[in-house]
Amino acid sequence: MTYRKILILGATGRTGKLVLMKALNCGYQVNTLVRKKTAFLPRHVNLKIFEGTPTDKFALAKAMENCEVVISALNISRNSDFPWSKLRTPANFLSETVNNIIALSPDTVTKRVIVISAWGTSDTRDHIPGWFRLLIDYSNIGVAYKDHARQEELLARSALRYTVIRPVILTNSNKENDVQVSLDNVPEPGLMVSRENVAKFIVEVLKNDLFVYQMPVIYE
Repeated sequence: MTYRKILILGATGRTGKLVLMKALNCGYQVNTLVRKKTAFLPRHVNLKIFEGTPTDKFALAKAMENCEVVISALNISRNSDFPWSKLRTPANFLSETVNNIIALSPDTVTKRVIVISAWGTSDTRDHIPGWFRLLIDYSNIGVAYKDHARQEELLARSALRYTVIRPVILTNSNKENDVQVSLDNVPEPGLMVSRENVAKFIVEVLKNDLFVYQMPVIYE
């Protein structure tokens, strides 16, 4: 299946901006939805910027118009990377966004959704190291993991052709590596993957319509 026009949510984030650039470089027409149009985004003939938040159904509907695919690189953000740092977004930001996408999709051409979740949610929890489980359970990182799990469940029950991508611990390395895929937690994944390679993998999933109705864990 070939897609031409997509909506990228979270396009100003550390992973989302890489997905955005790779999608534009592949020739896709891209809509983005950002809180402020003054946010740093590239000028590009195939990029259209909408202002608002995806938890606002009206703003999301405008951004989704004529988009065949929604890619979400959103996350629950904190004031810093410190695990106990105060949240900047609502604790249900991801699931509320997915709820809105599902509710709006019957009246749009959007039938495909690709979201970034995390290794350690739902059925993958027992496969992460013990120290990582403790960090999730006793810090604000856990708020994001709980909402990732909620958005996964919503997509699994929906009529959308979804792919949930569960990267292991993200790094900012610029080195290009082949991404490895673990389905049903076999084989046991490595601990790290770069945002650069996650973005490359997402565009490959989009381009070749891969892993529909699946939740692959990805690692290097």
